[in-house]
Amino acid sequence: MKCPFCDAPDTAVIETRETGEDTTRRRRECASCERRFTTYERVELKPLRVVKKDGSRSLFDRVKLKRGFIVACEKRPVTDEQIEDAVSDIEHRLRVGDSEEVQSKQIGELVMRKLKKLDKVAYIRFASVYREFADLDDFEREVKILQKTN
Repeated sequence: MKCPFCDAPDTAVIETRETGEDTTRRRRECASCERRFTTYERVELKPLRVVKKDGSRSLFDRVKLKRGFIVACEKRPVTDEQIEDAVSDIEHRLRVGDSEEVQSKQIGELVMRKLKKLDKVAYIRFASVYREFADLDDFEREVKILQKTN
C-alpha cells in the first residue's frame, strides 16, 4: 500500500479490525515518513444498480452515499467511524436481497433512518434535500414530526 502523504511504497499494518461483514479496517504506518493512516478493504460483490425516480439506472456508488452523510453531518458531533458504519450497514442491507437492482427511494429511506438515530440536525438537513422542502412550512412540519417521535 502506497503512503498517501509521501508516496513511499512501503507501509506496515499496525492494527486490523473487522468493521462489518464485508469490511476490514487496517491502521497503517509509513516506513518513510512514519505518518499513520487508515484503509478499508471490502470484498468485491456483484454489481448493484440503482433505479432512479425517472426510471434510469446507474451503478450503486458507495462514495456518493458516504458523501451524502458527510454533507448532512458537517459541523455536527458525528464521527467518521459512525458515518462509515452507517454506510456499511446500508450497503449490506441493499446487497443481502436477491435483486441486483434497488430503488433510490429505498436508499433514501435507509439514510433517513440512520441519520435520525445519529443526529437530528443532520437528519433535517438531509430530509430538506431528499424530500425537496419548498419553504419554511415544510421544515416546521418535519421538525414537529421529529419532536413527536422523541
